[in-house]
Amino acid sequence: MATATTAEPTRRDMLFIATGAAAAVGAGSVAWPLISQMNPDASTIAAGAPIEVDLKAIPEGGIVTVKWRGKPIFVRHRTKKEIEEAEKAAPGDLPDPQTDAQRVKKPEWLVVIGVCTHLGCIPLGTQGSRGEYDGWFCPCHGSHYDTSGRIRKGPAPKNLEVPAYAFTSDTRLTIG
Repeated sequence: MATATTAEPTRRDMLFIATGAAAAVGAGSVAWPLISQMNPDASTIAAGAPIEVDLKAIPEGGIVTVKWRGKPIFVRHRTKKEIEEAEKAAPGDLPDPQTDAQRVKKPEWLVVIGVCTHLGCIPLGTQGSRGEYDGWFCPCHGSHYDTSGRIRKGPAPKNLEVPAYAFTSDTRLTIG
């Protein structure tokens, strides 16, 4: 005996399609959190991930502060006068002797971790609060840093730390 086939779906076909769709949505909703939990935590990524700084946005004589590994990073576009002042300082006269060339990769750009080496305060580097050497001044305990981030006066024992960084182009800087 021959059975007749129809082109129109039957009620049973619709139930199969609806059941299959519900199963697919259910499997996806179970798999998504399992796969998502394998990604690293956002704080882990932020703790060590390199950051990029657009140098075009920093005018000559300007300072930008960015955050990397939970610390402020000062990126300073130094003027010719600031570079000359930093280069003429004799390392033998400094509490933590370093030449300017040891602290920078390009003379016009200074990149330092903005944490005072005395007690971990954040020094000021804006106009009018740069201290005696036109660099940074830590008002908490009176440390003065020059335009190369070197300690010149006050209780801080070391220069501002220089993080690992590289110039990826003439206008981009990668820290970390």
